[in-house]
Amino acid sequence: MTATHLASRALIRLSALDESEDVGAFLQGLVTNDVTGPLPCYAALLTAQGKHLFDFLVWGAGSDLLLDCEAEQADELLKRLSMYRLRRKIGITRESGIGVHWSRAPRDGSVPDPRLAALGHRWLAAPEGEAADGAWLAHRLSLGVPEGRAELGDILWLETNAVELNGVSFTKGCYVGQENTARMNWRQKVNRRLVVVPLGDSDAVRRVAEYPDFDLAVDHLRVENLEAEQLPAWQRAGLAPPES
Repeated sequence: MTATHLASRALIRLSALDESEDVGAFLQGLVTNDVTGPLPCYAALLTAQGKHLFDFLVWGAGSDLLLDCEAEQADELLKRLSMYRLRRKIGITRESGIGVHWSRAPRDGSVPDPRLAALGHRWLAAPEGEAADGAWLAHRLSLGVPEGRAELGDILWLETNAVELNGVSFTKGCYVGQENTARMNWRQKVNRRLVVVPLGDSDAVRRVAEYPDFDLAVDHLRVENLEAEQLPAWQRAGLAPPES
């Protein structure tokens, strides 16, 4: 049986503890994407300056929301969300009974990855079966898609290719870090980008992560130094100058 379980992912459940509460409205005021629209969606929690803290996929689960995040960062994300909760009657807990699954081809109950269809399909099910994390990492890097704390670090959200990967809404209203993010987009001032490059071509000064087993690295490079023909099509399209 093909391995599908992503053991490196965890789920955080947001649930209303009182009928007057709305977890969608709570999260909507914090994260970069519109969680009141179609789910799952890709989103992030930023600093006030618009820099990445946590990225995740948001799933609907009845009146609850589930955040599909890095397992290593789940406790920190939970702590940060709890800080914003204040006195609101919203439960924020680790969900241990459900796991994240992935395959390149569609499965029953799966949905395309909201960032990029070529990434494959995801679904939520019991956290069992062989781990597919190695295959997922290789596939993701082959498509030039960065994710997670090790690769995104504290980089400005738009420099992580958030627009091209459907990780930001410019019409949803306020969220943490929205002012600087919107200003960068309005002024077209995204000066650097995260790119996946061959390890031998990586700039050690600008390298944020490396994967010797795949002979690849993730660099944070100035846009004017990028060679379009070496970029994946989805990223190349995002760097094309706007039509006049």
